Amino acid sequence: MAIPSPFSRTSSRTATTVLAPISSIVTTKGEAPGYFSQAIVPADSSISSLEEFAGKHDVSVQKVGEGKECEVGFAEDSEVAKSDKVKVVAETMVPGAPDRADDSRDGSPGRRAGSVDAVGVPMTRFDVVVVGSGIVGLGHALAAVDRGLSVVVVDRAGAIGGASVRNFGHLCFTPQSGLAREFALRSRPLWLRLAADAGVWLRESGTVVVARADDELAVLSELAAQRGTESLFGSGQPDVVVLSAAEVNARLPLAPDTARGGAMLAWDLQVNPRQAAAGLAAYLASRGVEFRYRTAVTAVRPGRVTTTRGSIDAGTVIVAVNHDIDQLYPEIAERDGIVRCGLDMLRVDAGLRAPLPAPVLTGWSLLRYGAFSGLPAAAVLGERLRREYPALGELDLNQMYTQLPDGSLIVGDTHYRGASVSPFQNEHAFEQLLHLTGELFGVTRPHVLERWQGVYASGRADFLIDQPELGVYLVAATTGIGMTTGLGLAEHVIATVCDSPISLTLKGTP
Repeated sequence: MAIPSPFSRTSSRTATTVLAPISSIVTTKGEAPGYFSQAIVPADSSISSLEEFAGKHDVSVQKVGEGKECEVGFAEDSEVAKSDKVKVVAETMVPGAPDRADDSRDGSPGRRAGSVDAVGVPMTRFDVVVVGSGIVGLGHALAAVDRGLSVVVVDRAGAIGGASVRNFGHLCFTPQSGLAREFALRSRPLWLRLAADAGVWLRESGTVVVARADDELAVLSELAAQRGTESLFGSGQPDVVVLSAAEVNARLPLAPDTARGGAMLAWDLQVNPRQAAAGLAAYLASRGVEFRYRTAVTAVRPGRVTTTRGSIDAGTVIVAVNHDIDQLYPEIAERDGIVRCGLDMLRVDAGLRAPLPAPVLTGWSLLRYGAFSGLPAAAVLGERLRREYPALGELDLNQMYTQLPDGSLIVGDTHYRGASVSPFQNEHAFEQLLHLTGELFGVTRPHVLERWQGVYASGRADFLIDQPELGVYLVAATTGIGMTTGLGLAEHVIATVCDSPISLTLKGTP
């Protein structure tokens, strides 16, 4: 327990110590906690303003009153009231410092002690309110708590179950371009840190890309030449290493004569999407971030978020609700062309003769990620694939795979867009995905363990970064790369808001 001064409170927050305000002292019931710091001079002094204080500052009412050692000073109003030898020329309100508590037992930052005031009422004031508990929202909570700020995360759902769970767990850093690559560069070390600090399952696997035709290999070779032998992600490995057919076959349990060649993207990572976001949330809770689930936000205004469980006052509000941005800011969703993108995905037991050492991309994947799709060779590839496989082109296919720790494969995925997406999934899409999987790995029809529909925000730009009102920020990854870029995106936004006077003018990339 502690009763710190306002300055001590600020210092503790800067040092990332997480302490919960539980009460504050007042002298009269109902008044605001705090006192006035009054600028004082001798009663007969000619000084009448703070501008005349330069070089004459002290804090003793007695000495100022006597006029012996101090000509001017500052003192608490209650002390000034006791003397008739000084007069007040200015005053500033100093907010009362709350009593605070730390429930950690080892001296490490503890979680907020119940997040209630002295009479058991939930706290209603936080430095940062994050609306949405997906990976982008959690990233903002992480960046904020790292800066010693008090944070509450509000979500209408009962648990994390959106796009941050319904994905491959593939942290596909290398194939990003433009702003997405910048955020990928920031995200990678944060994910590695979470593996160490938060127990998030992660493997530094890289990505293997299978090229089954010369035009697919041409795209990989073109990006390898463009990126060169040095990587922005670190030293020791280039971004793209082109592989021969034999080298691909040595890495992956493919059907005979499937690979014409391929590439290794050494800097990519893999997490378990069913554990990663939940692990991050648990870590944040251990550091004092409060989570209010089953709590819908009904309105956002500067300094205040109104919810179905009462209002919360905030210094900064981060709205990170993915495709549901149109529920709170429909005009912005319409302006930026943000709709919903539905996905068909599977988890299967494929009976592979050997495990996958890394996520696997194919030629269809080369049409989806900016670093590949922007190359001249990708245009040639896209024309050929859509001409030869029109049914797959209509599915807007990304044929790719990741293997979970239990050995099952995540298989996907297709894409379809609209202001809303039908919950009824066509079996044709699943049949195509199963057929392609059997063909690629040379196995009989995989045994389906689960099917699901993913939904994420899709827009004209890679990201939504907007400030519709003072202190309110709307943030989303709008191309399905939230797991890959979300932590870096959040670090960028919180750093811009908290660490520098630079205004948020970044609107994403076309």
